Amino acid sequence: MPSFDTVCEANLVEVKNAVDNTAKEIGTRFDFKGTSAAIEIKEREITLLGDADFQLTQIEDVLRAKLAKRSVDVRFLDAGAVQKIGGDKVKQTIKVRNGIEAELAKKIQRLVKDSKLKVQAAIQGDAVRVSGAKRDDLQSAMALLRKEITDVPLSFNNFRD
Repeated sequence: MPSFDTVCEANLVEVKNAVDNTAKEIGTRFDFKGTSAAIEIKEREITLLGDADFQLTQIEDVLRAKLAKRSVDVRFLDAGAVQKIGGDKVKQTIKVRNGIEAELAKKIQRLVKDSKLKVQAAIQGDAVRVSGAKRDDLQSAMALLRKEITDVPLSFNNFRD
């Protein structure tokens, strides 16, 4: 029975390269000279450091531009609140989303069920497996999900015939 998995996974290699390029640009830009502006990545968390909120916004803009240049969807980023740390320094943590949350998985399952297509959706961990009898039905389900779910970058992998 043909099936595919609906997932939400960022290309972490490209994200790391974009962070490295952003750090390099921060080191060379004139408006960041002599400041504590920095960016680093650990696991799936990007940490921005700066002297003021305005500086963090500039760093985030550079990061988003570098991600877009590397074909990484910026909807993977989940920015946290700006925190004050010692002195007049500020810090912000940006999480890189991975996997489909339970609420979104249920929404996808409900969409597929209500679509009257001859396919079934099953939640499997942080992915949703859609299976059906015909390949055309699966492609229709993919088109439906692309159209309806716009706030999260979904991708489809593990297509089996």
